[in-house]
Amino acid sequence: MHHLFRRLHRWFGLFTAVFLFIAGATGAVISWDHELDSALNPAMYHSEQGPQRPALDLADAVEAAHPRARVSYLPLAAPAGEALQVWVEPRVDPVSRQPYELAFNQLALNPVTGAEQGRRLWGDVSLTRENLLPFLYKLHYSLELPLMGGYDVGSLFMGIVAIVWVLDAFVSLLLSFPHPRSWRKSLAFRWQRGGHALTFDVHRSGGVWIWLLLLVLAVTAVSMNLRSQVVVPVVSAFSKLTPNPYDTRAELAPAQQAEPGVSRRHVLALARAEAARRGWTAPAGAILYSPEYGMYGVGFFEPDDEHGDGGLGNPWLYFNAGDGSPAGADIPGTGSAGDIFLQAQFPLHSGRIIGVAGRVIVSLVGLAVAALSVTGLLLWWRRRRAQHKHAVRSRSLAAQGRA
Repeated sequence: MHHLFRRLHRWFGLFTAVFLFIAGATGAVISWDHELDSALNPAMYHSEQGPQRPALDLADAVEAAHPRARVSYLPLAAPAGEALQVWVEPRVDPVSRQPYELAFNQLALNPVTGAEQGRRLWGDVSLTRENLLPFLYKLHYSLELPLMGGYDVGSLFMGIVAIVWVLDAFVSLLLSFPHPRSWRKSLAFRWQRGGHALTFDVHRSGGVWIWLLLLVLAVTAVSMNLRSQVVVPVVSAFSKLTPNPYDTRAELAPAQQAEPGVSRRHVLALARAEAARRGWTAPAGAILYSPEYGMYGVGFFEPDDEHGDGGLGNPWLYFNAGDGSPAGADIPGTGSAGDIFLQAQFPLHSGRIIGVAGRVIVSLVGLAVAALSVTGLLLWWRRRRAQHKHAVRSRSLAAQGRA
């Protein structure tokens, strides 16, 4: 059985090594994506302080200046001294029934004057300063592979890599403790030996010390890349799940999408009234519009808590874009055990569930994943080279014997 586990670990490792190195190295960086992106692109993040203009007015001005674009995500206030980052998406051409081509999908506005400070096409395959962090972010979970036949094959493939990673986590743990008496050896590092011995210990003992953290990252990676395909069916077998507003609707093709029947202002008023009824104290922090699902969403959070650091994230209310009727809610910390498990996946994977400390941990573990991938390949290559030398020597001795 031990021999079988060794072979499985070798196969699993060779399949995942390069991809986990990419995921680990980029994950260590994107744990601080906003801070690094801000340093590289200050115009996208920093602005003057002063009384801010109403965000809804700024959104109207953006759409007037860019009639082929629609604001899809609008923060309702910016933290003092920061720019208002507005996301846009192309409207549908009424003639071709296809989305217009836009050269950007994110704008940075001065919240005091409304002036446009910067723009970019977030996620573009580019290593320019404007797109470096978005590029690394998408590389992390999808290898920046393009859509094929409408499918995000990059995310699907990395989800498969994550499944293999989960399996290998258990295989490697069994290999690390072949006998109860060997537990001390499996936790030790032979620093003075160096060379192959230390490489082996870094790969084995290093993985043992952070095994639980590695497993959390692997499981949450499956959850985010293969949520509907794998995780929801598995979790629903053990716990009743509450469908979120997106689960209950079919995604609309561009030709099927209609203009919203109610305005952002009307939806925001409805959301604020519902939040007051529920006793929420946080202000409305952002409004989104999803033409693919015919919905508005309104999130409730302080301006400096848009990313939901700490806990399971921020609550959102959803409304039908046609008539403003309620379309559901996403309220972290509520629902069944399965609901809360799914809500926890991104906060756990990013470390944001415990704030800055969690992000530090995830960043360090990302570097460890990259190191484990490299040491695994080094061990495999050393073994392969030794086997090749042994085979050559055996053939040489056999030839001498025949002579």
